[in-house]
Amino acid sequence: MPVDRRALGRWAEQRAVEHLQRAGYTLLERNWVGAYGELDLIARHADTLVVVEVRSRRNAFVGAAEASITPTKAQRLITLTYEYLQSLSANGTPWLGPFRIDIIAIAINRSGRVEYLNHLEAAVGE
Repeated sequence: MPVDRRALGRWAEQRAVEHLQRAGYTLLERNWVGAYGELDLIARHADTLVVVEVRSRRNAFVGAAEASITPTKAQRLITLTYEYLQSLSANGTPWLGPFRIDIIAIAINRSGRVEYLNHLEAAVGE
């Protein structure tokens, strides 16, 4: 199991990518950086663009990973998603289909294994 937070984040993102690919998603971007922060994963599922925020927890005592999305974080994700969409338009490849923001929450047990992976579709919205 990864020891530091950054390594844990990369490890959790890789588990999320594997989950998405098994579910038929196509990964488009990883760690896209905008003016207001970073989007963990950007994928396509059928005709929908999906921005995915990956949250992980090693210690259940601090709360579920899903619960770590504060209203401020949710608003930042929305802002970043619109910034990403604007960047596509500016590059001449606008996204014209539907889009959503999902959360993939991963809990890791003491032995370093995934205790659960919860994919919450359209978990963040306006």
